[in-house]
Amino acid sequence: MVMKKVLILGAGLVVKPMVEFLMENGFRVTIATTTKEKADRMIKGHPAGSSLRWSTDDTAILEKLVNEHDITVSFLPYRYHTDVAKICIKHCKPLVTTSYVQPGMQALDEAAKSSGVIILNEAGLDPGIDHMTAMKIIDHIHGKEGSVDEFYSLCGALPAPEAADNPLRYKFSWSPKGVITASRNNALYLKKGKSIFVEPSDLFKDRFSFNFSGIGELEVYPNRDSISYIDIYGIPEAKTIYRGTFRFKGWCETLDAMNSLNMIDETVKNYSGKSYSEFLAERAGTGTADLKKSVAAKLGISESSCAIKSLEFLGFFSDEILNYAETTPFEITSGRMIEKMMLGNDERDMVLLQHIFLAAYPDGSKEVIKSSMLDFGSPSANTAIARTVALPAAIAVKIILANKIDLKGVYRPVVPQIYNPVIDELKTLGIEMKEEFGLPESTPLLP
Repeated sequence: MVMKKVLILGAGLVVKPMVEFLMENGFRVTIATTTKEKADRMIKGHPAGSSLRWSTDDTAILEKLVNEHDITVSFLPYRYHTDVAKICIKHCKPLVTTSYVQPGMQALDEAAKSSGVIILNEAGLDPGIDHMTAMKIIDHIHGKEGSVDEFYSLCGALPAPEAADNPLRYKFSWSPKGVITASRNNALYLKKGKSIFVEPSDLFKDRFSFNFSGIGELEVYPNRDSISYIDIYGIPEAKTIYRGTFRFKGWCETLDAMNSLNMIDETVKNYSGKSYSEFLAERAGTGTADLKKSVAAKLGISESSCAIKSLEFLGFFSDEILNYAETTPFEITSGRMIEKMMLGNDERDMVLLQHIFLAAYPDGSKEVIKSSMLDFGSPSANTAIARTVALPAAIAVKIILANKIDLKGVYRPVVPQIYNPVIDELKTLGIEMKEEFGLPESTPLLP
């Protein structure tokens, strides 16, 4: 039997579990990346794996690679996915990504259908496992002729409690720049029939506490546009729909302060010879004398607050000279956070996912349904975020190449033909939601 060939574009922090899964399951894997050394560390000399140095501007090589492989998986930054999809469609080859469907990608739906291929996006964790496990319950409710009156979906990738040992109580286990960039998003959700729009400057002010079983108190802030999921999930009857992000207490307060101080904007300036304290003073519009006191006063918080402790931990009150010339506050701030806040090789991370539904039925009865997942990474193997992003996408590759999906066009994993086999195989890999049905209507949905 001829081994099916999978092309993986990129060798970032979450790719390794997919490479291992596919090679173990009898697929030939090629990783094309600017960092060939990272790819080789993932392959570990396995005879089914190979790698090559490739950059996104070399479209001729990409065309050749796509044509030579049975399927492509793109872990490139999201802005490249549409161009990759066009090449896949041209060569009648399917594509899998873990990124949100952008308008340019959605516009390729008819072309993909005409080419007879599936372009499957959002096949990771969030988006991905969240879609699949939510749709399983939504379809269950609709199958009983019920309605989804309220729906909440909360997800977070965090350091395990013992590793959350800085004032922000956060460490990066995946795309650090992506995490910080997301802090500039606005948000939109539906609450009791009313649309709530949250400006980026207010994103971390709009937060609440949530007690996650086995972990304790966390904070939640809104995640992008929740209202669009009314159509994606087919729940026009919903009066409340909210998608949120979990963090330990400390992150939201600190990021809100950074937003208020314009520390993560994209204005290019010359910071040659400036110290971190001079950078912070410039952002705060104060002098460097008594900087901690001045910044606290500017923010209307105490000098002993978590946000001030976080800025101190990151070194923004220090006289250390910046290693930048022409750059942006975002680059300075994110660079410092990455330098100080990466998850250590000996530290665990964790992924938390919580769905809560209020369902109503034709006989007048109602029930609360809860579905939750807690997954820990292993310092000696793979992080939880890498497992939960890469493995659902890897399973999707496996079932597409086994011709078990006959869908053509641009898709998310919100249909049973995709989500059932992926959820079933994830269980065999230890990634599983705990579902609770029939909880009384009086069960608190959120604080």
